[in-house]
Amino acid sequence: MNRLFTISNNELDLRDLDAFVAVARTRNFRRSARESRVSVSSLSQRLRDMEERLGVRLVNRTTRSVALTEAGELLLAGVGPAISDVSEALDRVRGLGNVPSGRLGINAPPPAIDLVLAPMVAPFIEAYPQIDLEIIGESSFIDIVDAGFDAGVRYGEHLAQDMIAVTLSPPQRYALVASPDYVARHGKPRHPKDLLDHRCIRIRFGRGALLDWEFEKAGREVKVSPPAKLIVNYPGLAQRAARDGLGFWLTFEGYVRNGVKSGALVSVLDDWCAPFPGPFLYYPSRRQPPPALAAFVAFVTEWRKRERKKSGG
Repeated sequence: MNRLFTISNNELDLRDLDAFVAVARTRNFRRSARESRVSVSSLSQRLRDMEERLGVRLVNRTTRSVALTEAGELLLAGVGPAISDVSEALDRVRGLGNVPSGRLGINAPPPAIDLVLAPMVAPFIEAYPQIDLEIIGESSFIDIVDAGFDAGVRYGEHLAQDMIAVTLSPPQRYALVASPDYVARHGKPRHPKDLLDHRCIRIRFGRGALLDWEFEKAGREVKVSPPAKLIVNYPGLAQRAARDGLGFWLTFEGYVRNGVKSGALVSVLDDWCAPFPGPFLYYPSRRQPPPALAAFVAFVTEWRKRERKKSGG
C-alpha cells in the first residue's frame, strides 16, 4: 500500500495537515504564514518535518513559487475538505459564546475599499474587538476560496452565480474631470468621442487590463479608448495629475466630489455618466458562514439601514 496512507495516527497532528492545506491552497508560504499567524520559517519547517515523516515530497519550492507534487495533489484532495469541515465546526463552537472572534479576510478592489469599506472599518472593529480584520486591495478577479479569503467585494457583473451577495452601498456613478486650466486651454468635450482629441489619464487594472471608458445617455451606450498621456494603477497619482492640468480623468465620483465642489476640478459630460449599482460583499453559499463573517454581514446590513435613513430613503 502507498506509504501516504499507512502513517500511524501519532505521526501527524491537525496542525501539520492544516499547515499543508494552507500552503497547498495559497501556493505561497508568506501568505499562508500570515493567515496561520506563524512565522514563515516555522511553517516551512513544519512542512519539511511532515514530508520526512511521510517519506515523500509534497511541494516543490523555488524562490518565487510553490507547486504541489503528485503526492501533494493526492493529499490535498483527500484531507482538504475534511480540514475545512473541522475549521467550520470549530468556528461554530466558538460562536456559541455569542462573541465572534478570529480572522476575517476580505478581498476588494481599491475604489470599493476607499469609498465604501473604509468608513466601516473602525466602527466594526470597535463593535467586535475579538475579530482581526484583514482587507486586501486587488483589482483583478480571483477565486476568494482558493486564495483563502472569507469574502470578496466586486460589482454585480463579476459575481459568480453560486455566491451570496449583500449590497454594500447605494448606486454609484463615474465623473469625468479635469482642471479648470486644462478646460480653459483645450475646451470641454461635448460627446464622449471628443475625448479622442484630448490628453487623458487612465488606470491600468490587474493583469494589465486597460479598460475602455464607458458612457451612457438615454439608453445609448458609447465606449471609447482615448489616448493616454499618463497610465497609472494608483488613483491618488491620477487625481494629482488631473488637478495639475495633465488631462481628463474618468473615475468614481467619490474620489473627486470634494475637488469639484472646491473648484479644483471641473466635471464634464455629466449627462453621460449614468448611475450604476454599488459594490457587493459576496461569499460562498455552500456552507454556513463563520461567526466573524456573519457578524460583518449583520453589521453591513445595519450600516446600510442607517445610511438610507440619513439620506431620506
